[in-house]
Amino acid sequence: MKRFAVVVGTAVLGLSALTACGGGDEQPAAAVNNASQSAEGKLATAQVGNFGKVVVDGTGRTLYVFDKDTADPSKSNCAGECAAKWPPVLAGSGTPKLDGVDASLVGTVARADGSKQVTLAGLPLYQFAQDSKAGDAKGQAVGGIWWVVGADGKKITAEVSSGSGDGYGY
Repeated sequence: MKRFAVVVGTAVLGLSALTACGGGDEQPAAAVNNASQSAEGKLATAQVGNFGKVVVDGTGRTLYVFDKDTADPSKSNCAGECAAKWPPVLAGSGTPKLDGVDASLVGTVARADGSKQVTLAGLPLYQFAQDSKAGDAKGQAVGGIWWVVGADGKKITAEVSSGSGDGYGY
């Protein structure tokens, strides 16, 4: 329940920042400000497991895409309990620092709750709540619908050798 409260509180703060700064639809992404507030306004790439270079936030936490989302048009289909387990990477104010990620692929999409979520090649980005540190990729292939993502915005569908995620597919 605490985690849900943190996600909701962060979403409200992110929305407040967006409202104060104004903004339109489908603009280049603003600073990354996710539920753990650990992204530090940065998207980068890092070597994670046997997946090669994947997209991570400013603290090195692995980011994911969801097969039930769409890229054209961008749409997030993970809300409620799903978003508590797969916190969306929310857009704040400003422009994110990018390291190894093409700025032309970074954007935002409006979520059902009114907040803005960062996208890569049109696909909304998420963290996995069970990833506790940089380099974790416990969310890879959960439910056969959650995937780490490369800097080109394409999902990486390699399976992990050990158990991943404990069934938080949606």
